[in-house]
Amino acid sequence: MRLHRLEVTAFGPFSGTEEIDFDALSDAGLFLIQGQTGAGKTSVLDAVCYALYGQVPGARNAVKGLRSDHAAPDVAPRVVLEATIRGRRLRVTRSPAWDRPKIRGSGTTQEKAKVLLEELEHGEWTGLSTRLDEAGDLIGGLLGMTAAQFCQVAMLPQGEFASFLRANAEERRKVLERLFAAEVFTQVEKWLADRRAATGREAAALRTVAGSVADRVAEATGAPPPRTEPAPPSPGPVPRPRRGDDPHGAGQAEEPFADIEALPAWAAELAGQHAAIEAAAAELRDRLAGDVTAARTALDQGRVLAERRRAHAEARHRQERLRERAGERAELTSRLDAAARADRVLPLLRNLTDRTHRAKAAQDRAALTRSRVAALVAPGAAEDVLAKAERTRRDDIAALDGKRALAARLAQVTAERHGLSAERARLEPREAEVAADLDGLPGQVEELRAACDDARITAAGRAGAEAAVQDARRRLADAERRDRVLGRLAEAEETRRLAVDAAQAARDRLQELRQARLEGMAATLAADLRPGEPCRVCGALEHPEPAAALGLIPGEDDEERAQAAYEEAQRAREEAAGLVESLRADRDAALESVGETPARDLAAALGDAERALEDAVAAAAEAERLEARLRRAERDLGDARDRHGEIERALTANHARDGELGAEQDRLRAELDRARGDDPSLEARVERLTREAEALAAGVRARQEADRAAEELAAARAEVQAAAANEGFRTADEVRAAELADEDQAVVRDRVRRFDDEEAAVRATLADPALTAASAEPPPDLPALESVLALAESAHTAAASAAAQARRRRDRLAELRAELADAVRAWRPAAERHRVAERLAGLASGKAAANRLGMSLSAYVLAARLEQVVAAANERLDRMSAGRYALRHTVDRAAGDRSKGAGGLGLRVVDGWTGRQRDPVTLSGGESFITSLALALGLADVVTAEAGGTEINTLFVDEGFGTLDEETLDEVMDVLDGLRDGGRAVGIVSHVAELRTRIPAQLRVTKRRAGSTARVVV
Repeated sequence: MRLHRLEVTAFGPFSGTEEIDFDALSDAGLFLIQGQTGAGKTSVLDAVCYALYGQVPGARNAVKGLRSDHAAPDVAPRVVLEATIRGRRLRVTRSPAWDRPKIRGSGTTQEKAKVLLEELEHGEWTGLSTRLDEAGDLIGGLLGMTAAQFCQVAMLPQGEFASFLRANAEERRKVLERLFAAEVFTQVEKWLADRRAATGREAAALRTVAGSVADRVAEATGAPPPRTEPAPPSPGPVPRPRRGDDPHGAGQAEEPFADIEALPAWAAELAGQHAAIEAAAAELRDRLAGDVTAARTALDQGRVLAERRRAHAEARHRQERLRERAGERAELTSRLDAAARADRVLPLLRNLTDRTHRAKAAQDRAALTRSRVAALVAPGAAEDVLAKAERTRRDDIAALDGKRALAARLAQVTAERHGLSAERARLEPREAEVAADLDGLPGQVEELRAACDDARITAAGRAGAEAAVQDARRRLADAERRDRVLGRLAEAEETRRLAVDAAQAARDRLQELRQARLEGMAATLAADLRPGEPCRVCGALEHPEPAAALGLIPGEDDEERAQAAYEEAQRAREEAAGLVESLRADRDAALESVGETPARDLAAALGDAERALEDAVAAAAEAERLEARLRRAERDLGDARDRHGEIERALTANHARDGELGAEQDRLRAELDRARGDDPSLEARVERLTREAEALAAGVRARQEADRAAEELAAARAEVQAAAANEGFRTADEVRAAELADEDQAVVRDRVRRFDDEEAAVRATLADPALTAASAEPPPDLPALESVLALAESAHTAAASAAAQARRRRDRLAELRAELADAVRAWRPAAERHRVAERLAGLASGKAAANRLGMSLSAYVLAARLEQVVAAANERLDRMSAGRYALRHTVDRAAGDRSKGAGGLGLRVVDGWTGRQRDPVTLSGGESFITSLALALGLADVVTAEAGGTEINTLFVDEGFGTLDEETLDEVMDVLDGLRDGGRAVGIVSHVAELRTRIPAQLRVTKRRAGSTARVVV
């Protein structure tokens, strides 16, 4: 990941908008973020972290207000970061939640946090997401690390790592768990602990089940539970507390079923005992069953004899009562006979009553109809007179029906004339409106036609204006490219000059080394010369002036390094010269295109051309709009002319039709007046004649019905008198007195039938020979017989109960034996599983004796990570401490670490000068700083490797340099300078004055009363 640009607005101490060019700072490799205390140096790091993850590092994330208190109330806080992550150029724009003033009224309303994630593709920014979670997942996935890991890797917070260096094992564990993915091992520990508890509960529950079955065996058989010695520890059964015992083990009583394995044999012994008891009880029960049968037979015979004697005596008593009620029976029979004869006459009586009522009603209707037709015919007129008057009125009605069509036609004509009048009222105002439109529309059409022609003429120059704009843009682009090339050319020429100087210096250095080496070779040979011995070069025996070394003699490696440096400088010189030639060619091409015309003059010409093009485009749009209006106006003029002609033709036809209908209306009215006579209307005359005809017809029918009813009444009266005499009744009143309702007859008939049934039953009972014989026998002694049966049944019941109880105990014991065997079989594997789970959980948690290191599984994994961190840290600590100090990871638990399973995360400092190990708390301030810095850099390397090797090309080191002396500071700066390998940039956050002279590339943060500002100085 490489940072390019950061822009902050109303964020932290920055009240306005501050832009930081990290590309300019990164070109220097090592840059300084400096400023006064509280100016906002760390806030720059906070802004980077907030843009990427939506949160700021450390405890500052708990503070909700990220918006600057110095900013204006309506300025929204915002952070914009451009960075390259895994080869993708991204731009993140984030705004934290803040309270903005309401648009209407007073007070504030909360704005939610927002994000915009974009990617640069083909020179344009393309939106990827505006959702907080989606953007965070995408960035986190590309970086391959969490926010905590990123802050630890890219920010290197020295204060935190000084505390990490001095922390105890448990605090160090929390930091490492936050940075490394150790959750799965912690979950394994928890799972094993849960598994140990679950298997323990399972084994205890199964042991309880077996004990419960044993309790039920003892309860079912009445036998005491077994008292056995406890079983051996393997396979580790879980003790089962008895009912009433303390569940926590305090005051626990002796265990009745300590050995579960002995329970099946104990139950088998009880089964054999109860099988013998059951056989003896069954034999006694069968012997007593015969005594019960004999006693029950004697009692049944006595009860039968007593019942027969009682039935015979009761039949005699019932026979005497029937004889006493013979008169009542005769009276009931007589009533039923009289009622049967009256039933044959009663229908005729009811018919006579109905005929009487009908004759009276017919006479009343005849009198009423005579009064209604008295005004139409003479009083007392005969039926033929009434019928003739009715026929006359029916003929008149038939004649008037022919006139109904004339009335309907008159109504139709009247309605049509009303419709024509309404149509004229609607058409005449429309005709006036259309005529008014025809007066103004032709002038409007001509005006629009003229305006449209003018706009077309102006728009005709659009093509030329577009060509002028394109030419102006091309010339301006060439001028801007010319200016850029000139600037780059000056820089390239300066770079070439420096490269030439560097190449010349490297060549001089190489020649000096070669010369010094040649001179050194002579001194080396002269040192080996001995008086009287021949020279290995010339063979002379005398050596008057042997060469002497004047300084350190360079070796072959020195010469090779100088040769490589010279070749590298020569390549840089040639590359710089090639770049200068290329830029000069680009400059000449740009000058040939636009000459030396200033870019601002070409920009002004482009503006004039664009304005001319805008005028032409506007004129073309205006021409199109006017053409549309002209077409609409011409169409409206044609439509108005068509509508005016249609309205005139409709009015002419309306007047002609109205005249025709008026003449027809007068003719129909005269004809209908003659037909209705004195009545108000034709319908009224028809209605009156209809009423009179119906009244005359009703009078005829009423007279006929009255005569017929009188004849039917006389016939019914004669029929009733004859029927009553035939049935033995003198008058109709006697018939009514003998009448008996159906339900009353049923009651009387049931009483007679009961008399008959009772008499038949008595005769049958007295005729039974068994009852007659029983009446002659002496009465039986039933209480004595019942006493004998009760004694026999009591003895048999006791024997049967004993046998049944023995059988139930045997059956229940068989069920419980099978259940007990199943419970013991189920307990064995559960106890074994608990033993295995308990051992593994103890090993994983570090609390078992088998775990000699006393380390939990997660601590063991983190200890391995800590070893990697220490190895990476020692590579830099060795350089920064001049080989004196080295970190060592230890599995020993410190004095303050009392928690089990937290071992394996100890740190010691090995002092190379004394050979002794020291506690990190004994280091001085500067020693703690370099040790913490080395530890932070080592941890950053390990975290980066675990995160998938994500390249972090921009690092920040925050504070701590004020504790170093000058020599140590040099070593630390060398280490930090080494971090730039591979193109990485390192930013140091510090206010130490000496660093300002050492690091020329700086981001200067200045605090002011109105808010801090940031400025890049390179």
